[in-house]
Amino acid sequence: MNTRDWPIRAKLTALVIGPVTGLLALWIFATTLTFGPALDLLAARTLLYDLGRPGESVVAELQRERRLSVVQLAGDTALPALAEQRARTDRSIAELRRHVDGEKLRDAADDLLDARLDQLVSALDALPAGRGFIDGRKVDQAGAVGLYSGMIGSAFQTFAAMATLPDAQLNRQALALTGLGRSRELLGQADALLAGAVTAGRYAEGEHEQLVRTIENQRFLAENAVADLPAAERTGYQRLTEGEAFVRLRALQDTLVRARDLPAGFDIRAWETSHAAVAQGLRDFELRGADTLTERSVPMAVQILVRLAAAGLLGLVAIVVCVLVALRVGRSLDRRLTGVRTAALEMAEHRLPDVVARLRRGEEVDVAREAPELDHGGDEIGQVGRAFNEVRRTAVQAAVDEVTLRRGLNEVFLNIARRSQGLVHRQLALLDRLERRTEDPDELAGLFQVDHLATRLRRHAEDLVILAGAAPGRGWRNPVAAVDVVRGAISEVESYDRVDVGEVQPAGVLGRAVGDLIHLLAELIENATVFSPPGTRVDISGRTVPGGYTVEVTDRGLGMSPTALADANRKLSHAPEFDPADSARLGHFVVARLAARHGVRIELRPAAPGGITAAVFVPSDLVTAEPAIGPTGPDADRPGRDDRRMAKVTRLATVPRTRAARPGRDRPESAVVPLPAGRPSAVETPADGDGLPRRVRRRGPAARPRPVVADNPAHRPPEEARRAMSALQAGTARGRRDGSRAAADPGAARRGPTSTAAAGGPAADPTAAPDRAGAPSTDAARTRAAEPSPPEPAAAPDQRTATERDA
Repeated sequence: MNTRDWPIRAKLTALVIGPVTGLLALWIFATTLTFGPALDLLAARTLLYDLGRPGESVVAELQRERRLSVVQLAGDTALPALAEQRARTDRSIAELRRHVDGEKLRDAADDLLDARLDQLVSALDALPAGRGFIDGRKVDQAGAVGLYSGMIGSAFQTFAAMATLPDAQLNRQALALTGLGRSRELLGQADALLAGAVTAGRYAEGEHEQLVRTIENQRFLAENAVADLPAAERTGYQRLTEGEAFVRLRALQDTLVRARDLPAGFDIRAWETSHAAVAQGLRDFELRGADTLTERSVPMAVQILVRLAAAGLLGLVAIVVCVLVALRVGRSLDRRLTGVRTAALEMAEHRLPDVVARLRRGEEVDVAREAPELDHGGDEIGQVGRAFNEVRRTAVQAAVDEVTLRRGLNEVFLNIARRSQGLVHRQLALLDRLERRTEDPDELAGLFQVDHLATRLRRHAEDLVILAGAAPGRGWRNPVAAVDVVRGAISEVESYDRVDVGEVQPAGVLGRAVGDLIHLLAELIENATVFSPPGTRVDISGRTVPGGYTVEVTDRGLGMSPTALADANRKLSHAPEFDPADSARLGHFVVARLAARHGVRIELRPAAPGGITAAVFVPSDLVTAEPAIGPTGPDADRPGRDDRRMAKVTRLATVPRTRAARPGRDRPESAVVPLPAGRPSAVETPADGDGLPRRVRRRGPAARPRPVVADNPAHRPPEEARRAMSALQAGTARGRRDGSRAAADPGAARRGPTSTAAAGGPAADPTAAPDRAGAPSTDAARTRAAEPSPPEPAAAPDQRTATERDA
């Protein structure tokens, strides 16, 4: 039986029930064992008066009837005295039957006595038939003696069954009195045999030997019975045997034993007188002994009952005390253990999570107030309670320290991210100026690649800001077209040339959500490209739906298992807490945090025939009509900061294509490279099938050869390094001034911003060093086809001026 999971109350109850049940059973057994002998002692009086006295009367009447029946069989005529004796015998038997059939005697009798009573009743039932045989002289004298002796013997067997008293001394005395009764019965048998012989004038064949055996047995039984009597009773019996009748009867018995024939001149009258006196004396002695026995058994029974009552009462009191103590102690233990358990559960389920939640909200927490001392006593339970107090304080303090550490870590993330953002924005501003000043196509292509890497670095910096719990700095004031948001997200993806933009229904996105939505879509598109085979395409489409706008990103990977898909949807639907241990799932956290900020819903579902579709549902409060291309309104002639942002997003209008030729010096003249609009080194050609212009690079006459840089630069002295750093600082300061001047010059906006996206996105140079070690394997694509990518391979939308990036 496993009791490990039982409640405390059940275990304590089991501990109490076992000993108490055993004690109660022992008390009942002892009480019953003692109460039974006491009842037997009390039943001795019932047995004496309901069985002993009536039974002894029946025995005496049967003995008289036996003597008369033998005398009648020895003579020739019927004896009138026999009929009268039979009537007296019948009355005695009827009285005995009345007691035997009563419930009082049967209740006091045990099983053995019940059986002996039934035997006695059966023997007495044969008396009428025996009388008929005697009257018809169908039996001789010995047969008549045997008939009555059998019934009398059954009566003495019943008397012997009464001697089952619990006290050994009383029991021996009862058996001794029964033995004296048997000896008296043998004396009656000898009298009957002698009376028949005297009436017939001689012994019948075998009667003398039977008479001798009867006399010897009577003396033997009397001697053995007297030995078991108490001293007082033995003295009384000794006085009885010294009487004149007893001495005369013994002398006559000796005469009969010595003579083989009936002695001549035998004094039958002296025999009858002596026999009657001795039989009556023995009978009175037996009755007095029975009365004495009964009188001794009653006080003894009362004494046993008193002791039994005292012991039973004390045992009952002990049981009640044990039960009360067990219940009190059990309730105390249960209450105290329940208190410790309640305190532990309350701390684990309510107080500690509430403390952590308050700490994360920035509230101050008092450890002593949140983990008060709980007094559970000075025993082992109290020691456990004190240990739990220490555990609670340690847990609350650990929660405070952990949240403080996490807050500090978030501050570190945010500080590093802000610094990285500032550096990346300055880098993009510098690249923007270099692109504006550079006319060489090869150098411009390299600058565009660096610009693309810097844009992706900006997205990584924004990931750190999101991990720190803050909002990215860039934003738009005016709505942006949905297709431009999609293209801006594509420009922040490493494998942008694998992305196909399908049908995007006209719609606009409010400016406050444009930056976060671009970042969110870029994470999903990056995930679709990384975790799908390199040769497959990623499709993007957008449509208006009831209640908002939906953008779908579909890859052609192997998909996800139902369990993984459900787990990913659960994480994306509820913004989880950032867990540094789950660094391989940062994309989930970033996407979920961005979606939760604007109420955007994301669902991953299997695509047909294979792969995963990421559906992004933008609520209607973020969706508006698609804005017109270019500035509108009363300030249309004065391009401002938001107009430049709008222009930069809408310049991402060309879907990147896969190019067969390698962008470089050995490229043919017809190779396509992305160049800013209006540069003298590029010529616009008619539109392609997608309706957008394509530019064909041609080498300018003033192209300068590139200097060859040695692979292993020589060691420079410290003075030269110091001069280089001074020059770098001066160039940085000059770049900042140029950026400020460009932001303040309105003509710069009218001349139109240049971007790699205007010419179809960043050029993919296969000879350029990749920013990550190799493409993802096909097995990785099978297992993680729909997971939002971690921040490493991310990119940011192309924004060229410093003022636009700093926003």
